[in-house]
Amino acid sequence: VFQKWVNREISNFDYLIQLNTMAGRTYNDLAQYPVFPWILRDYTSEELDLNNPAVFRDLSKPIGVVNEKNAKTVKEKYVFEQYENFEDPLGMIDKFHYGTHYSNAAGVMHYLIRVEPFTTLHIQLQSGRFDCADRQFHSIPATWQALMDNPNDVKELIPEFFYFPEFLENQNGFNLGQLQMSKEVVNDVVLPKWAHSPEDFIYKHRKALESEYVSAHLHEWIDLIFGYKQRGPAAVEALNVFYYCTYEGAVDLDALTDEKERKALEGMINNFGQTPCQL
Repeated sequence: VFQKWVNREISNFDYLIQLNTMAGRTYNDLAQYPVFPWILRDYTSEELDLNNPAVFRDLSKPIGVVNEKNAKTVKEKYVFEQYENFEDPLGMIDKFHYGTHYSNAAGVMHYLIRVEPFTTLHIQLQSGRFDCADRQFHSIPATWQALMDNPNDVKELIPEFFYFPEFLENQNGFNLGQLQMSKEVVNDVVLPKWAHSPEDFIYKHRKALESEYVSAHLHEWIDLIFGYKQRGPAAVEALNVFYYCTYEGAVDLDALTDEKERKALEGMINNFGQTPCQL
């Protein structure tokens, strides 16, 4: 597969799908849903110029530190003492840069809230109603801006951003509430100015994924998510360490004799997010 990708016999999209599959990701498990990168950083221009490197996200950095201003905060977090009160019933806590994860079930439902069965799953998690409108996925430019402003928000994308325009439309007419400040009703997802419709967004976004710039730099993001910068000293240096529970093999559930502890840890692993198998 790697050689086919290098020879450009398969697309960047297909290569990412194959890597996700090899790393144990599947559409059938929200806790291990396929993960794709944010590839653009320009969501405000009237036109999207894919020949300009400045419109692309730096793929060599985890999303939490794409904004340089966040790097200092993230480095400071990598200090065990600050997490004395963090819930850790087994006393196994280790240092980490991020207390959240770039891919988890809640994040998938966040993006797909307008599409069943994800709508119903979201409502079930929220005790029978939609979450506060301001926390909904209501705007692509606003979602990107939130990532840049908040180093604790590290959600990457899902494959649907590159082929499924329907998830950006409120075709079922769900009442998603209104934003507190602007009183704007949350309906279809607000698109970047350069996208004239959900279909246009998907077309241009997919074109960006297959662009020369992304083709030349995609391996840097792959190193972070699936490769050698996923764990160990290289991950520490790259500011790419997540909570220990997210890593394959970090916890031996079979060795836990206390049923309550085991259940608590299983719940944490399923809900918190899981780092893909290292390839």
